[in-house]
Amino acid sequence: MRDPLSATTVALKPSGIRKFFDVVNEMPDAISLGVGEPDFDTPWHIREEGIFSLEKGRTFYTSNSGLMELRKEIDAYLSRRFNVSYDPKSEMLITVGGSEAIDMAFRAMINPGEGEEIIIPQPSYVSYEPCAILAGAKPVIIDLKAENDFRLTADELKAAITDKTKILVLPFPNNPTGAVMEKEDLEAIVPILVENDIYVLSDEIYAELTYTDRGHVTIASMPGMRERTILINGFSKAYAMTGWRLGYACGPSNIIAQMTKIHQYAIMCAPTTSQYAAIEALRNGDDDVAEMRDAYNQRRRYLINTFKKMGLPCFEPFGAFYIFPCIKEFGLSSDEFATRLLMEEKVAVVPGTAFGDSGEGFLRISYAYSMEALKEALGRIEPFVNRLRENKQ
Repeated sequence: MRDPLSATTVALKPSGIRKFFDVVNEMPDAISLGVGEPDFDTPWHIREEGIFSLEKGRTFYTSNSGLMELRKEIDAYLSRRFNVSYDPKSEMLITVGGSEAIDMAFRAMINPGEGEEIIIPQPSYVSYEPCAILAGAKPVIIDLKAENDFRLTADELKAAITDKTKILVLPFPNNPTGAVMEKEDLEAIVPILVENDIYVLSDEIYAELTYTDRGHVTIASMPGMRERTILINGFSKAYAMTGWRLGYACGPSNIIAQMTKIHQYAIMCAPTTSQYAAIEALRNGDDDVAEMRDAYNQRRRYLINTFKKMGLPCFEPFGAFYIFPCIKEFGLSSDEFATRLLMEEKVAVVPGTAFGDSGEGFLRISYAYSMEALKEALGRIEPFVNRLRENKQ
């Protein structure tokens, strides 16, 4: 019988996050710090708007691009928060989460069989590399370094560029490291991108979750970059709306038009109920975002201080809700360390290698959990770390 499977798909590795997530589900006394999902409920006024949309019978398809009312609100939001504006009619697409937007952007821009390259800094979100491969591109990996606080440098970018480079993925604020790119960091790479005529997929899903006084800066707001940037964002992280599955892409109209065509055939439109809820989030959700961000920041500081007391090296993350401690001193791989921690102390974390080979020697720990859960988990991690040190002596 003929093999029914795609060799390209079969060759993809399963997500390294799911492995530990599935195991911990079978351990009722385990604590998981592995999932990148807010522990907050979606704010009530946002849920209420979704409920109201159902009560009003708004259960129809929207346009492929999404509700015009929502697209206008997104433009107003981006203008006031990040100093960048898009035409809601032609430069914006509402998607089923940010991940769909990433996949569609690659497929809309890459010509399979021509050897076009997508530069992907790692450690980073697990979807970029597989989506690049499925689109027919060659992924080119830049291994970000702890000594640079896992930021992309101009020298690293220059070294990765070839005449086949078409897209740079800019995954900041970063999952899993919590790294951010400040304005000066972006200014250093902009001339390189313009000179080499490279497009940018800027994944800004954590844009609202930054902990510096300056806040998030989008590369799309910089001279010469709006016309070569596809800005990806959504509602999952900032508004605690992961299950609503709603994101958006903004960018040049010619690229958005082709993404919309793919979306039209594969999805039709994003969930209607979610779109009405998102309108309410953008109009009246600023205080909710600030409250959740303050809570994450408190947890962030607690983890930084606690890991410092444990003697585990960890640079200070200024974005997202992850911390990326180094465990190289123990001579264990990230996978071995995470597996033993789960089996011996019933605490689930994610090996850094789930986010690329450069994550070896690190762990991703999410602080999108209650302070109570974090204290209990770190109370289990500390004796585990102490035992490993004693056994080395």
